[in-house]
Amino acid sequence: MSRLDHPLISDLQAVLLVGGKGTRLRSVVGDRPKALAEVAGRPFIDWLLLGLHDRGVRRVLLCTGYLGYQIEDHLRTLSLDGLQIAYSLETAPLGTGGALRQALPLFASDPVLVLNGDSWCDADFERFLEWHVSAASTASLLLVHVSDTSRHGFVDVGATGEIRCFKEKDPAGQPGWINAGIYLLARSTIAAIEPNKAVSLEHHVFPKLISQGLRGFCTSGAFIDIGTPGSYEQSQQFFQQRGERLTTRPVAQ
Repeated sequence: MSRLDHPLISDLQAVLLVGGKGTRLRSVVGDRPKALAEVAGRPFIDWLLLGLHDRGVRRVLLCTGYLGYQIEDHLRTLSLDGLQIAYSLETAPLGTGGALRQALPLFASDPVLVLNGDSWCDADFERFLEWHVSAASTASLLLVHVSDTSRHGFVDVGATGEIRCFKEKDPAGQPGWINAGIYLLARSTIAAIEPNKAVSLEHHVFPKLISQGLRGFCTSGAFIDIGTPGSYEQSQQFFQQRGERLTTRPVAQ
């Protein structure tokens, strides 16, 4: 890193977890990885990469799985100046934690910025990083406040950011903080995941880190995911309203 005490977002390795099948979206995405679901005229992964590029990220590693070659084929046609893209392919389903553990030797920074490949959150990544470093955290989750937690479950977080527990989905749909699917993780946290096993960050790794320094950074940024047909439809309008610009050009053969 250029500054060990105060790293910048441009110093970090970003990791996109895009290995999922998107079973609940099969009716709308067909035989494609979930990250290639078309949203407002673009594959969803385009919006994610644009967001990272705009925030100053320069190195992205994609943890791919189901039909991962389709993602690689698509991204050969996408150019975002200064953004380096690499891949780690799982040959058997490893879950979010297992895929991250497999890719550990490829990471070029400590901490690592990790993002789920099926959600988006408008957040200040530089502030998130500054907060993570100042707190000397080894695992920080970006949390966003929503009016209805019935789909996601919610996170009980203390006044200084300590995560006290994860609560199950509440059918009543109470407001609260949810996991936005964006994390800053120390390499040591990732290295502690058992290798070559199917492991979920959300269900296996993070609950074990409660009382061991797991922290949550609360943000009011807009949040959207494409995990269900209903939220997928909402994402269409969300990105149409954003009016984001993408620069694409064919890669020379």
